[in-house]
Amino acid sequence: MDKPEKRSIRRRGIYLLPNLLTTGALFSGFYAVTSAIGGRFETAVIAIFIAMILDGLDGRVARLTNTQSEFGVQYDSLSDMTSFGVAPALVMYLWAFASFGKAGLFAAFVHTAGGALRLARFNAQVGTDDKRYFQGLPSPAAAAVLAGFIWMSLEHGYDISVVKYPALVLTICTGLLMVSNFRYSSFKEAHLKGKVTFFVAIAVMLGLAFVMAKPEVMLFLIFLAYAVSGPVVTLIMRKRRLQARKL
Repeated sequence: MDKPEKRSIRRRGIYLLPNLLTTGALFSGFYAVTSAIGGRFETAVIAIFIAMILDGLDGRVARLTNTQSEFGVQYDSLSDMTSFGVAPALVMYLWAFASFGKAGLFAAFVHTAGGALRLARFNAQVGTDDKRYFQGLPSPAAAAVLAGFIWMSLEHGYDISVVKYPALVLTICTGLLMVSNFRYSSFKEAHLKGKVTFFVAIAVMLGLAFVMAKPEVMLFLIFLAYAVSGPVVTLIMRKRRLQARKL
């Protein structure tokens, strides 16, 4: 009598390490909201930056340990929506927009909706877009612009009655930039393992020193410059294409 063939049983489960980092990022976004509700705005913005660090690590850890999964991709997107779409918008609203009424709600919602649409478009274009560029401002960078602005304003004691107006414009702009067609460098072509000149090494160390000395100012300026780089790079590339067609 023939023995029955053994069927391979596919075990269901999730990879622990990368999803643990994603959970940490999700908790940081949640903690940012609860801190803002309690009036601890500096803690809230620091929590958003911690979420950025954990969000940057989970994908790299998954690739290094060969633990990528479709579940991880979708879980990461839901975490990003909370930490970089909802959290910065709510923190900004509670900090500066309450007195604006419906205008404040509108600005906060523009950022939240922009984050949701940005993540949905990113997931739909996985595997088809140019790996060198992101289409639209990445949601972590958009959140960093708002968090950096709040942190800088708190640290330097800026009058909330004055800074709430540029904050309103900034929040709407980050939401619109996330759903724009502007191209942003993904920095995936940067080879960190390769050798660099001594001048580059000194420049990197000086840059880190500046960030450590004034993190609230430097982080805001760095991510603001990145947000502005999208329109600038896109316009330069478009101009070059037009010049190439004329030749």
